[in-house]
Amino acid sequence: MSSSSSKPPTNTDSETMTHVDKRGAAWMVDVGAKPISKRVAIASSKVAMSAEAASAIRANALAKGDCLQVARIAAIQGTKWTSHLIPLCHAIPIDSVEAQCNWLSETELEWKVTVKSTGKTGVEMEALSGASIAALTVYDMCKAIDRSITIREICLIEKSGGERGDYAREIS
Repeated sequence: MSSSSSKPPTNTDSETMTHVDKRGAAWMVDVGAKPISKRVAIASSKVAMSAEAASAIRANALAKGDCLQVARIAAIQGTKWTSHLIPLCHAIPIDSVEAQCNWLSETELEWKVTVKSTGKTGVEMEALSGASIAALTVYDMCKAIDRSITIREICLIEKSGGERGDYAREIS
């Protein structure tokens, strides 16, 4: 261990920052001693676009192909690549991924991504990555029609499993 390295903190209190030591050096949390449990997380993203782009998606008339199916596959792929994209995330086994889209209005599309795993760490980041990648894929598929597409409200809706228990976002 070099002099610039530091020993990871041993305190696992949820009130402390778990990915940095007392000097602020980043490290990957050791989950080796944690019990295996069923984990589920649901995240969402919203994509606002022009009526022309929304119409093209609905009519499956985009030059690049079926936007919703490509975005669904991208969401699934995005969950599996989370540990490659987010530096301190663990590579985890994913049991299943479900990516659903729903039109909230004529021009606003919502993605909900549900990730399930049986493991030692949660799947919140995987669900958030999937929801983000689905939205980014919609932008990519439609940018020739509408470069003003807005991606917003990427958030965790709920999660279950693990030592910290369940979480559900309060809907306002």
